[in-house]
Amino acid sequence: MDIRPNNTIYINNLNEKVKKEELKKSIYAIFSQFGQIIDIVAMKTLKMRGQAFVIFKEIQSSTNALRSMQGFPFYDKPMRIQYAKQDSDIISKLKGTFQERPKKVRLQPSSTEDLPRKKKKNKDPNRVPGGANAEQPPNQILFLTNLPDETSEMMLSMLFNQFPGFKEVRLVPNRHDIAFVEFENEMQSGAAKDALQGFKITPTHAMKISFAKK
Repeated sequence: MDIRPNNTIYINNLNEKVKKEELKKSIYAIFSQFGQIIDIVAMKTLKMRGQAFVIFKEIQSSTNALRSMQGFPFYDKPMRIQYAKQDSDIISKLKGTFQERPKKVRLQPSSTEDLPRKKKKNKDPNRVPGGANAEQPPNQILFLTNLPDETSEMMLSMLFNQFPGFKEVRLVPNRHDIAFVEFENEMQSGAAKDALQGFKITPTHAMKISFAKK
């Protein structure tokens, strides 16, 4: 029986050893590239282990996520994804409130959320002294800043290993907000930089990517 496309996708075959909070953060990190996520539901009860629901604001986002991430190796296990059998309560309530909602309605209109991403350049709280934020000539190593505290090597690897030429992620000891990602060559690192520039690992942290200093 075919399930009608809707805003919520159901994922199973997830690695049961991963802690719930880490699982939700990692799911957010790899799925938010497809559109705004309203909620992620993952439970560790016996019946619900190894499963999660991701609720997107737009059906187009859930459709793209399902097609692109089907069978994606996530913590060493291929994800199995399908549409949830019914709309989540959140979406049903939304549909009751905004029947014809414009694309850009925000659920929590916070002042920072609505700023265009590109304008945040001068307000980088993690500006590294010595001009490391000045644009360097292209090379195969990317320098990431403005990362949230809970960033892990696994989370960044899953984000960047979808790009050809990915080699490794290097975290900086005692600094959670910065990291380096190495590719085979500068063409490949440039493609990843353009695709993930401003990517929000969490709703409040838009990742900043530049080429590393040689």
